[in-house]
Amino acid sequence: MFGIEGTGSYGAGPTSAVRRRGLGAVEVLRTDRRDRRLRGKSDTIDAGNAARAVLNDTATAVPETNDGTVEMIRQVKVAKDVAVKARTSAMITLEAVIVTADPELREQLRPLTKMALIHRCAGLRPGTVDTVTAATEHTLRAIARRWQHLDDEIKSHETLQGELTEQLVPQPVDAFGIGADTAYEMLIVAGDNIDRVRSEPAWARLCDVAPIPASSGTTNRHRLNRGGHRQANAALYRAVIVRMRFHQPTIAYVTRRTAEGKTTAEIIRCLKRLPAREIRALPRPLRSQPTSTAQAA
Repeated sequence: MFGIEGTGSYGAGPTSAVRRRGLGAVEVLRTDRRDRRLRGKSDTIDAGNAARAVLNDTATAVPETNDGTVEMIRQVKVAKDVAVKARTSAMITLEAVIVTADPELREQLRPLTKMALIHRCAGLRPGTVDTVTAATEHTLRAIARRWQHLDDEIKSHETLQGELTEQLVPQPVDAFGIGADTAYEMLIVAGDNIDRVRSEPAWARLCDVAPIPASSGTTNRHRLNRGGHRQANAALYRAVIVRMRFHQPTIAYVTRRTAEGKTTAEIIRCLKRLPAREIRALPRPLRSQPTSTAQAA
């Protein structure tokens, strides 16, 4: 059995090599900060800590295999996220250039809606760049066309993500408010070897919706665990917000809990667990018979 730290980044290569040889591997968490301050940090010390974590059974998490369709979806998502950030940056820059543009040009562009502004700027004809206004029009046209190119790229990524998701989950919207975008976010969290998440409570912890005690003493207050996947939690939040607006049973639940004195934040925390449980059943066709840690690795 091998204990490997950072199996999703720099440890992905050793993890893959161990798996190809039919050996078991578990994911070792980063050493406690206090221990690092006291003992220092080096490859030798880290290796010793990893070995002790395996021997003490404190490291039991099975690494993701990252060798199937889910990994393909994740890679496409990386490209999409970069394009989304670049598109947002282009729009912000476009608006900043308009603020300092020639008053006559600015007054023509400021009243336009977002898409009308993009099309108008992309169609500008600056001609010879021999004035500040011509240079501004050249810049606006370049940024607007870049925005259009990035928008087309993002749409192609979304189409590919939808096609890959349908290969794994042909009917992702079996539950209200859960669409293809939420489905592929949760598939990325689960990984290709989804059986590594062995129970519904473990899945809840992975998605940041497992309650943990919020205080000591005689109180009975809880908060959600923050040690899980933030993107999964965000996807569940979007699903809950949709249900709170359009799903009649959820609306009735919110009304009842509000009358009991619960805040909106507390009600949302209560509601997140149900879509998490429903989403866990989506990739059911991918599941195989339960495997041991060594076999799953």
